Amino acid sequence: MLPDLESLRCFEVAATHLNFRVAAKAVALSPAAFGDRIKRLEDRLEAALFVRTTRRVALTAAGQHLLPQARRVLDEAGRFTRVVHERGPIPYELTVGTRFELGLSWITPALEPLQATRPERVLHLVFSDSGDLIARVRNGAIDCAVTSARLTTGGLSYETLHDEDYVFVGSASLLRRAPLVRGDHAAAHVLLDVAPDLPLFRYFLDATRRGEAWTFSRIEYLGTIGAIRLRLLQRAGVAVLPRYFVAGDLAAKRLVEILPRVRLQRDAFRLVWRSGHAREEALRLLAGDLAKIPLR
Repeated sequence: MLPDLESLRCFEVAATHLNFRVAAKAVALSPAAFGDRIKRLEDRLEAALFVRTTRRVALTAAGQHLLPQARRVLDEAGRFTRVVHERGPIPYELTVGTRFELGLSWITPALEPLQATRPERVLHLVFSDSGDLIARVRNGAIDCAVTSARLTTGGLSYETLHDEDYVFVGSASLLRRAPLVRGDHAAAHVLLDVAPDLPLFRYFLDATRRGEAWTFSRIEYLGTIGAIRLRLLQRAGVAVLPRYFVAGDLAAKRLVEILPRVRLQRDAFRLVWRSGHAREEALRLLAGDLAKIPLR
């Protein structure tokens, strides 16, 4: 059985004064009642806590080990009264899923301002691909996910965070060597994309004239937009990527826009969670806070 708090309080006072009579007076007990409290604590712990003689009181080794722990327990116990009367926001935690690139470039830098906005909220991050993140949201493994993946089934709620613009790009030197202004020019190029089941090139293809064929010499699937960007800078091919992700490359002319007059299809980043989530209000607040932080 655990020692009671009053016995621990008597022990702490006795250890502080090393005088049982003074300690008993400090806690408003008679010397006999005080001594009984100490005896009961020693019996429960099966260890002597004090060495007492007619001239002095000293802590045993067991008592010296117990003293800092007893003080921590008493300090925490003292917080009970204060906590129930506290006012203000109640602390809570949320686990947010994100893609690797978006998480590193935007969400991780946003953690500090998000914490400053709502100090009571603690955010944990989980990195994975969009399909896995949506599956984790559905089974409750994470509270929510930031994704632009198209939601094709029910049971999910979301708030829109930012529009996601896409741009068809390649390196300037590659395009000088082999221009790409019509579909039949595609045969001279390699298309870099994420995956066969989620091609980013569809954002361009859906915006072009119907029936125009864009058949590339080959397609290289790289899994992440970070890998695609590196291959673009290596002049390995052309690709459709989110504009925010290559904005610096476009400004520095490391990459150039292909057919800039074509208005590519747009998408949006959303904060997605399972419908009926117990913290739906907190999730909507998080969505509002994220929407105020510019994409990077």
